[in-house]
Amino acid sequence: MGISRDSRHKRRHTGGKRHPHMKKRKYEMGRQPANTRLGDKRVRPVRCRGGNMKYRALRLDSGNFSWGAEVCTRKARVLDVVYNSTNNELVRTKTLVKGCIVSVDATPFRAWYEKHYGIEISKGKGGSADETAVSTDGKGAHAVKRLAARQSKRRLESALADQLASGRLLAAVSSRPGQCGRVDGYILEGPELAFYARKLATKKSRKA
Repeated sequence: MGISRDSRHKRRHTGGKRHPHMKKRKYEMGRQPANTRLGDKRVRPVRCRGGNMKYRALRLDSGNFSWGAEVCTRKARVLDVVYNSTNNELVRTKTLVKGCIVSVDATPFRAWYEKHYGIEISKGKGGSADETAVSTDGKGAHAVKRLAARQSKRRLESALADQLASGRLLAAVSSRPGQCGRVDGYILEGPELAFYARKLATKKSRKA
């Protein structure tokens, strides 16, 4: 018996059985879930109806993540799956699905921030972020002026700065790895970051 997406096999809304009047059809076919896990990249092409192709990711380890406030996208390594609102089992098995919260490597974003603003973010005392200006020796007058102009408009929330210093950023997956074969997403910021940080703190306190 194949997986079917029809409703003929379901009961009526009153609870009565519905007797089949036709067989399964090819256009109602479903497939097994990809259950994309963390690991060395492994993607399989799947031919679909109409000759279209889907890319079934079985294992992925990195993707493109966007930092919305800074309009900056970098390829980053996915380190761990930390939260999933639908099912804790998907967190335990490190399954990558759309909407799950992952922690990604902050190094590409920290390097970009240092180059763009001339500010180095490192871990200070007590685990908080320490921001220090990079030396402008050897830079031209125009480059120094440009950095100063950028620094005057610079805004970085403390929660995000602490994450950059620690080397791990919280991000949400916005692509569908089992359909397009990629794990892309965006860095959590503002109220959304506060919400998920609260959820993770609650989860941690329950374990303790």
